[in-house]
Amino acid sequence: MLSRIACYGCFSRPVSSLHRQVHSIIINGVGTSTTSSVMASLFQKNFDAEKDYPNFTGHKSLLSTHLTKELYTKLRDVQTESGFTIDRAIQNGVDNADFHLGVLAGDEQTYTVYKELFDPIIQDYHNGFKPSDNHVKDLDPAKLEGGQLDEKYVISSRIRTGRNVRGYALSPFVCRAERRQVENIAEQALAKLDGELSGKYYSLQTLGEADKQQLIDDHFLFERPISRHFTSGGMARDFPDGRGIWHTNDKRFLVWVNEEDHLRIISMRQGGDMKAVFELFCEGLSKFEGQMGNLAEPREFMRNDHLGFILTCPSNLGTGVRCSVHARFPLLASDKRYDLDKICLALRLQKRGTSGEFTEAVGGVYDISNLDRLGTTEVQQVQCVITGINLLVKMEKCLEKGEPIDELLPM
Repeated sequence: MLSRIACYGCFSRPVSSLHRQVHSIIINGVGTSTTSSVMASLFQKNFDAEKDYPNFTGHKSLLSTHLTKELYTKLRDVQTESGFTIDRAIQNGVDNADFHLGVLAGDEQTYTVYKELFDPIIQDYHNGFKPSDNHVKDLDPAKLEGGQLDEKYVISSRIRTGRNVRGYALSPFVCRAERRQVENIAEQALAKLDGELSGKYYSLQTLGEADKQQLIDDHFLFERPISRHFTSGGMARDFPDGRGIWHTNDKRFLVWVNEEDHLRIISMRQGGDMKAVFELFCEGLSKFEGQMGNLAEPREFMRNDHLGFILTCPSNLGTGVRCSVHARFPLLASDKRYDLDKICLALRLQKRGTSGEFTEAVGGVYDISNLDRLGTTEVQQVQCVITGINLLVKMEKCLEKGEPIDELLPM
């Protein structure tokens, strides 16, 4: 049995040997169901699991829907190979009655060891994606149709995804030593990129004031996490230890290290050339992954045939892709005859405020992105945004002319 007493969520053995052990229990990218049977907490053995069941009064999360007392009793004392428990997986949802999902993964095995809870949550959230379904990857920009969005309405375009390095715990359970080694792996691999992908890494722990101000001015810096999602999920620990930002010299391709996932990879530019953004995204991601495989001790991303890329939050499983634009649709947003949120939903898009979820639209600028992550490919998700934004632009132009848009509505 592995011990994590050394530090919160940390293995007592060297990470390199951990990588070999975890890799050995992966079959085709899917963790086996081998688990420890030690109590989730040393004192929990003094109490029946039924008496330990969370209070979900007032909760509306998928967690509260699917975690019955019987299932909790079955899973409470089961651990993954890393020592992660169901109580840690659900803490985010137990603490926050208004969260939609309510679960986070602490390692790659979480999705298989606790599949009786995670599978129905994933199916409900991801548009009916079943335990028997497999995810398909497609990172071929040549398959996109169109891609140049109208820059009268589209201010900027961005595509991001998350990745996690196999053999290490995820952010809710990662220890300081693991997090620092992930940072080292990323820094080494990124340093090998050349040409238009040449760039520089900035450690947030040693960041100077001049570099910090420049990253703030560029809107690249991620600050100490203060949201309930991060804090109750255990993902804000030890900040800024092991965190960093890398970007290319032209500032169009970025990597955040040890934010919500080990790696957040971002391609972006001003204007509406989404095809160029996707081309750089695919090239940079491919070369970064290639350099990770070329390290003295080769590394790979967590992935399996069923769920695609393994990420901390189940909402991001599959591609992990969030393809988004900042765009202005003042008439469409303000016309009381129409509901922009419902229009976006029918187009499989998500509308947020200017700075993301739970924020307001500043100056009438919305952040609009793909809704789906799992069960469709990267190409399909980017195409969904291109097609959807083009239709919203067409609607806005009609309203500018005083023309009805009822025939254009997707409902």
